[in-house]
Amino acid sequence: MLLKKQTVWLLTMLSLVVVLSVYYITSPEQKSNELAGVEEEVKDEQKQAATETEDQDVDSIISEAAGDEEFEALRLKLEDQRSELKEELSTVVATTDLPADERSEAMDQMKKLNQTAQKEQMLESLIRASGYEDALVRADGEQVMITVKSDKEHSKAAANEIIKMVKKEIGNTNYVAVEFQPAK
Repeated sequence: MLLKKQTVWLLTMLSLVVVLSVYYITSPEQKSNELAGVEEEVKDEQKQAATETEDQDVDSIISEAAGDEEFEALRLKLEDQRSELKEELSTVVATTDLPADERSEAMDQMKKLNQTAQKEQMLESLIRASGYEDALVRADGEQVMITVKSDKEHSKAAANEIIKMVKKEIGNTNYVAVEFQPAK
């Protein structure tokens, strides 16, 4: 009998915690005050992120990548930047105070980020399948920067093949840069 009382007590407490959590999350007073502050923070962070990305010279970052660790570190950094941007966009989508147009635009940007990441991974896989040791693909709007690690001879024909792969996968790109790095 004692075990049943403890079980009933535990289930009662757990259900109380769940009910209070749902109430806190859906509370309209709390939500509107928090979201107003979050919205301002998101706008400030977006402005800071835009200025930071403009300040960074992407070519110098990629040219510094020499080993596998650097490639992975750059991939992780790019993934972190995208996840932060996705988080900011998801808070914009969750904001009920904003018009539907802005929330829809934020959702479209999130989808575009996901598609870009998938295309980058696909291109990296295709380049590796072509016989290169490793590749790092960074797509930023209509610009695509590719760093390829290879023991093979670096020629214009090899770069053109990679550019053709990019055009086939991504489509409309104004600028594609291919850089070869010797494998260690």
